[in-house]
Amino acid sequence: MRKDSEEMCDSSNCFPLQAMESAKLETVCIFGTGDFGRSLGLKLLQCGYSVIFGSRNPKSSNLVPKGAEILNHAEAAKKSAIIIIAVHREHYDFLRGLADVLKGKVLVDVSNNLKINQYPESNADYLAGLLPGCKVVKAFNTVSAWALQSGTLDASRQVFLCGNDAKAKEAVMEIARSLGLMPLDQGSLLAANEIENYPLQLFPMWRLPCYICAVFTVLIFLYCLVTEVFHPLATRKEDTSYLIAISIPNRVFPVVSLILLALCYLPGILAAIIQLYKGTKYSRFPDWLDQWMLCRKQLGLVALAYAFLHAIYTLVMPIRYYVRWWTNSYLITQIKDNATYPFSNYYAWLSDSYVALGILGFFFYVLLGITSLPSVSNAVNWREFRFVQVSTLYFLLHNPNKHYIFKICDCNTGFVFIIE
Repeated sequence: MRKDSEEMCDSSNCFPLQAMESAKLETVCIFGTGDFGRSLGLKLLQCGYSVIFGSRNPKSSNLVPKGAEILNHAEAAKKSAIIIIAVHREHYDFLRGLADVLKGKVLVDVSNNLKINQYPESNADYLAGLLPGCKVVKAFNTVSAWALQSGTLDASRQVFLCGNDAKAKEAVMEIARSLGLMPLDQGSLLAANEIENYPLQLFPMWRLPCYICAVFTVLIFLYCLVTEVFHPLATRKEDTSYLIAISIPNRVFPVVSLILLALCYLPGILAAIIQLYKGTKYSRFPDWLDQWMLCRKQLGLVALAYAFLHAIYTLVMPIRYYVRWWTNSYLITQIKDNATYPFSNYYAWLSDSYVALGILGFFFYVLLGITSLPSVSNAVNWREFRFVQVSTLYFLLHNPNKHYIFKICDCNTGFVFIIE
C-alpha cells in the first residue's frame, strides 16, 4: 500500500492536489451573495480556497456554493485577512459599523458603475476614504460572473488591479493567478478610475481607425459620384444612377483598403526617421504618432474587411441586370453586323493572369491579417513573424506584375481593364 501511494504521489496527476492542499490554509471572505459574489466564491472553492460569505441575512441566503460558510458581516470578517467587497457603491454605508473589525485587512473592491465617470472619485478611492484603516485594492471588475462560471478559457484572462499597499496587491495577485487569470498591476489607487471606466468603454481603440476609414470612404465615394453619375448627367444627359448600388462601392472598397494598409506601416517608418534624427530610440514619440501606432492593428483589420467586401462585390457582378443586358446587346450587335471577333490568346492570358494574381494578392492580404492576430502572432517568434510580413508586402509592392493586383474594374460592363 505504501509503495502504491508513493507511485501515485510521483505521478503528475498529484501536483494539482498538492497545490490545492496548501491553498486551503488561506481563507477568503466575500461580502455579497449576488451573481458575481457566488461565481467568484465557487471558483475560489474549486481552486482550493476556504470561502466565507458575509451577508445581512445569513439564514435566508441559500444559493451560496456548496462547501462555503455563510455568516453575518462581522463574524465573517474576523475569519479572513482578505475581504472581497462584491456589493454596489450605494450599499457601502454598512461598512462604517465594521471599521474596527476591518482595520488592517485587505479590501478588494470589484464594483463597476453604470456610466463613465459617474462619481467625482473612483469607487476604490471612496472605499479607502470610508475605511482609512484598511488596505484597498481595486481588482476583478473586468471579469464577469459568466466568465467565472464558464471558465477563463472563453474570456479574457487579464485582471487589472491597483492599490497603495504592495503586499496587499501581491496577495490579490496570487489569488488571481490561482484562478487562472493574468493580473496586471496598474500602480496606485490613482489608476482605479481608469480601471473602473475600462468595462464601460465602447471599442476605444477602434474609434480613430473607424473615423479615418469613414473620412476616406466618404471622400472617394463623393469623387466617384461626381465623375460617374453627375458628370454624365450634366454633359450627356445620361442617367447612370444605377452605379450607386454596386459599381461605385466596388471602386471605393479597394482604394480605401489599400490606403488603410499603407497607413498601417507608415507610422513605423516615421518612427524610425524620428529615432534616426534624434540619435536615440529611448525618446518619447509625439502623442499623435504614439496614438497612430497603437491603432495599427485595427487599421489593418478594417482594411482587410474592405478587401473582403471588394471580393464579394466583384463575385456578384456577373449576375447584375446591367451586365447581362450589356452582354446580350453585345451579342445581338455582332449578329446584326455579321461580325465575329477571333479568339485572342494574348487577351486570354491577360485575363487569366489578372484573375490569378488578383486571387493570389487577396490571399497574401488575408495572410497579413491572420498573422497580425494576437492568437497567431503569439505562436510564432519574431523572425517568423517578420518573414511573413516582409515577404508578403514585398510580393504586393515589388512584383513586376503588380498592376494586375492593384487593378480597377470596369464595373459598368462587368469586364476589367488594367492601369499600368
